[in-house]
Amino acid sequence: MQQTSYENKVGQLLAYANITPNGDQPWDIQINNPDLYKRVIGQGSLGLGEAYMDGWWDCDQLDEFFYRVLRARLQSKVTTMRDKLFYVYAHLINRQTGKKAFEVGSQHYDAGNDLYERMLDKRMIYSCGYWQDAKSLDEAQEHKLELVCRKLKLEPGMRVLDIGCGWGGAARYVAEHYDVEVVGVSVSQEQVNLANERAGDLNVSYRFEDYRDLDEQFDRIFSIGMFEHVGYKNYDSYFEVVNRCLKDGGLFVLHTIGFQYTSEKVDPWIERYIFPNSILPSAELISKASGPFLKLEDWHNFGADYIKTLRAWSTNIEAAWDELPNYDQEFRRMWHYYLMCCTGSFMAYNNHLWQIVFTKGERTEPYQAVRSAVD
Repeated sequence: MQQTSYENKVGQLLAYANITPNGDQPWDIQINNPDLYKRVIGQGSLGLGEAYMDGWWDCDQLDEFFYRVLRARLQSKVTTMRDKLFYVYAHLINRQTGKKAFEVGSQHYDAGNDLYERMLDKRMIYSCGYWQDAKSLDEAQEHKLELVCRKLKLEPGMRVLDIGCGWGGAARYVAEHYDVEVVGVSVSQEQVNLANERAGDLNVSYRFEDYRDLDEQFDRIFSIGMFEHVGYKNYDSYFEVVNRCLKDGGLFVLHTIGFQYTSEKVDPWIERYIFPNSILPSAELISKASGPFLKLEDWHNFGADYIKTLRAWSTNIEAAWDELPNYDQEFRRMWHYYLMCCTGSFMAYNNHLWQIVFTKGERTEPYQAVRSAVD
């Protein structure tokens, strides 16, 4: 296929999404290297992302570009042989075994505490904020944590488990405001180290541990932004662990990004550069896997709040970039691409943000759903 044929093919595809190469709309892509067309046709999503990292193209509003690409479902129109082989591999192999679970910790969450300290809120909460009554990222994250606490219906003296504790901000909030003991586990050594440094005299502890190794009793369990790394082959095991560790009558809050459709596919660029061995769950698969172990009490979707959260993170990281000398220009472009393609996916309603409440065993009174984080 000649260069003009590749250019025509890409132009035709982008036209479905009202995107024009070198156009004057803010979501139009600006071509810096004409070899981009061949690279995209030959390598699909992976080639598109890598070409952006290499500076082959730019876009003023990258989130709007992805919104239009995803709404037009262009990703289904360019499927490479590499994509097909990867999908087969992902179907046959469990990519989230106990050993592999630590890979996302070392690659993504250990990328550098200096990076995350500048990008995130003061508590370093790396998940969607709750913006219903919030005016800033700090408020949105605090309201999200308070929302989780209210859904858990915490009481003083309880023992609480945080599966995927990050840098410990959620556990510290829970222990400080509700007079409970919190145990957090993470597959990121950097996260655990910083969490323990910041624990102070609160009744919290953090472990570098895979969730599958847990076997002790808790009154309440929550998991914020971790289930995306579990993998659909392990959902049964995950809920079995929650059931094993949760006392009868206890509550479990699962906070996770969810995908609109049930699918075994992952984006190859995200898989390689951002979240290895990860896949978004669907409502169907969560319900099927949790059913034998827990009772569903409440399902809350506020995916639009992730658009504000991601844009706040992007603003923070761009404003503080001069304070991050250990990251090169390629990393900077990769990180911007990651944040904006995720934003576009929420804008296109491909992704959701769910907080799901489960009960173990019988409850003596009906569960009252919570939607407000402020009095």
